[in-house]
Amino acid sequence: MTIQQAIQHAITQLRTISPTARLDAELLLAHILGWSRAKVVAERDHVLTPEQEMAFNALIERRANREPVAYLIGHREFFGLDLFVDRRVLIPRPETELLVELTLKEAQRFNHTPLIIADIGTGSGAIAIAQAMHLPHALIYGVDISPDALAVAAINVTRYQLDNRIRLLEGDLCTPLPGPVDLLVSNPPYTILSDIDEGVYRHEPHLALDGGSDGLDCYRRLIAAAPTCLKPNGTILLEIGSTQAASVVHLLRQALPMAETGIERDLAGHDRIVWARNRYVIH
Repeated sequence: MTIQQAIQHAITQLRTISPTARLDAELLLAHILGWSRAKVVAERDHVLTPEQEMAFNALIERRANREPVAYLIGHREFFGLDLFVDRRVLIPRPETELLVELTLKEAQRFNHTPLIIADIGTGSGAIAIAQAMHLPHALIYGVDISPDALAVAAINVTRYQLDNRIRLLEGDLCTPLPGPVDLLVSNPPYTILSDIDEGVYRHEPHLALDGGSDGLDCYRRLIAAAPTCLKPNGTILLEIGSTQAASVVHLLRQALPMAETGIERDLAGHDRIVWARNRYVIH
């Protein structure tokens, strides 16, 4: 069987469960062959060995059961980084890159060092690592309640040689932090489990997804802790579900009544990030 034939066969199997069937098939075959996706596309007449064909078909069968491609190949690209992922962590999403972009922009407001950042619910470490790569003077705490998630984060932190600037802490929300931070950043669980995609529900960790009956449970607890977790001139930036902006802004204004608040939209035009900045002048 040639690459072209294998890809077409896989597309037929995946078309009903994935809107990106061709991309999925190309990525999975690239993983089997140890090639780049571009080479897979270019070498479409290359003949697979029986062993390669068998391994590819096994991955396609798992993908047909809605197992995410990132888990099948063991990595995911995020903010220009190649991160190890498995079923212990939520797969980083492209829309979360906006949270990193806004954090980097907010960091420019500070003229003192070291800048201290907390990434609450760090998971794979994607947000913390992206921040550390662009903020060489920052000290970043990556906090997660899941020891399994922190084990994955540690692999990624070590891969990028950031062990001296990212400190991984196990615990609930802000509890493990040794003191207040300049920037409090989080992509917390905000979904209602009954509403999520079947593949996500089957395979990704519910601890990183379940926001309670209205999706706001984690925001309530995290925002209530913000006054003590943030320095007087600090900023909190939170990823949200597309319908949650008004509710999260309300919580922020209750907890930080003197703060300036804002809502940012993602590339699809959906509300994606809510932030609150304490109104203090930095000297």
